[in-house]
Amino acid sequence: MKQLMLGNAAAARGLFEGGCEFVSSYPGTPSTEITEEAAKFKEIYCEWAPNEKVALESAFGACLAGRRAFCGMKHVGLNVAADPLYTMSYTGVNAGLVIGVADDPGMHSSQNEQDSRHHAIASKIPMIEPSDSDEAREFAKLAFEISEKFDTPVLYKMCTRVAHSQSVTESCQRGEITHKEYKKDITKYVMAPANAIRRHPFVEERMKKLAEWSETSGINRVEKADSKTGIITSSTAYQYVKEVLGDSVNILKLGMVNPLPENMIKKFADGLEKIIVVEELDPIVESFVRGLGLTCEIHGKDMFPICGEFSQNIVAAAFGKEVHSGKKLDGVQIPVRPPIMCAGCPHRGMFYALNKLKVTVFGDIGCYTLGSVAPLSAMDVTLCMGASFSGLHGWNKSVGAENEKKSVAVIGDSTFMHSGMTGLATIAYNQSNSTVIVLDNSITGMTGHQQNPTTGKNLYGDPAGRVDLEALARAMGINRVRVVDPYNIAECEAAVKEELAVEEPSLIISRRPCVLLKEVKAKPALVVDEAKCKSCKMCMKIGCPAISMKGGKAKIDPTLCVGCGVCVQMCKFGAL
Repeated sequence: MKQLMLGNAAAARGLFEGGCEFVSSYPGTPSTEITEEAAKFKEIYCEWAPNEKVALESAFGACLAGRRAFCGMKHVGLNVAADPLYTMSYTGVNAGLVIGVADDPGMHSSQNEQDSRHHAIASKIPMIEPSDSDEAREFAKLAFEISEKFDTPVLYKMCTRVAHSQSVTESCQRGEITHKEYKKDITKYVMAPANAIRRHPFVEERMKKLAEWSETSGINRVEKADSKTGIITSSTAYQYVKEVLGDSVNILKLGMVNPLPENMIKKFADGLEKIIVVEELDPIVESFVRGLGLTCEIHGKDMFPICGEFSQNIVAAAFGKEVHSGKKLDGVQIPVRPPIMCAGCPHRGMFYALNKLKVTVFGDIGCYTLGSVAPLSAMDVTLCMGASFSGLHGWNKSVGAENEKKSVAVIGDSTFMHSGMTGLATIAYNQSNSTVIVLDNSITGMTGHQQNPTTGKNLYGDPAGRVDLEALARAMGINRVRVVDPYNIAECEAAVKEELAVEEPSLIISRRPCVLLKEVKAKPALVVDEAKCKSCKMCMKIGCPAISMKGGKAKIDPTLCVGCGVCVQMCKFGAL
């Protein structure tokens, strides 16, 4: 059946067709929908793990049990999963194991722009990379075959543009898969040094065999043209090249980006005067091609940027083609719309209190990172998942007793479960005088409302085990634990002041469900009594998108306001 399909949905379809039975992932844009779509197939068990390391280890366990398994994550999640990944290269697999990683060129929703191909090269694990939805489906199936044929995990690389674009796919039936029998093999699966030493040569030999396979398997293909110029490319860059240049140049389209097909590249270069490597982010293919000693000209990053996502216009400009500027609205000034927390966001009250107290705030990864945006500007640093608590601990151990009472850390409930617990453990164990805040909105908000271990529901929305944050913190050695309502600014401010004043670690849980959850019912929208409004603009200081100034008076948009009442506490004149 042919149909238009989102890249991530097509990847999930490929997992289904390839006989996958187990999926464990951690949500992260742009990879999230692969797992959500896979959960629609009754033949595949799916779950959200607390973090990517746990997801990969769980998928590894499933593959040892003889079931084809998948885990998905975004590029920064692969950093978290790198510990098991690199050793899994040595152990190999039993049933097929596919590791989906979605890169984010252009940093649409990420804190860095790393190129996951480096992990493939360093871990010596094959990486395949689809360029459209149908390849996303087909390559997901193929990845299981590669995994079992070569006894290896397979990295399956998406990017934002392929993951979140639609193209035509042609679905197939689910294959009949025989479960692999598990056979105890200590020398293969117990990576003590003596065993690991013997497995390393296997890894090197496997990479040679994979390189040979990639030369003739069809995963890489040549598109011939009457031209002395050749393009080597992959993924979404291939689509841009085809749109701009069509069939006017020779193209080597790579489907496997690690290992690269040396002989195929040399044969492709035969008779060409020029080879241009078109790849997003780092010059990995270009560097490999330059090392082959080819006699033709080689170009790459001398023509294309090393930063950011490519587009048709970037490729067109590089080849001296016409660049289409698109439609313009002459004389119309479109206002800038920076990202901002939703109207009624439960984090807003706490961030206002922190801004008012002028404390240094160690932030974390989540929708609450928007607390750094003006006018709240209530965040000083955001590094990576879980770094807020650990960073505050190091800060407070270094600044001295006088200054440690002027700093806090904030983290979301899902991020706390991901990697914040160890930061809290080091605070409790090493006794830094740190006040930390869990912003508990009862969901994983930034990636689209996925469940997590604190919500009491699993991926399917069914009842599940629930982590009690208060009990957990006390069990970890935090004696001072309190819960506040972030819609109550005075309560938040008082709690932070009191906990900063004590001489021991403390945890504040700022708890109120995300306003976008279906079960959260909005209150009637607030209105402005213009006779009482003094135009002081205090209500604007919380950065609520429902509030604006018009004609010198505050105005509330009833289509946005959820009646949270935070702004009411700002107005000294009772105008709201």
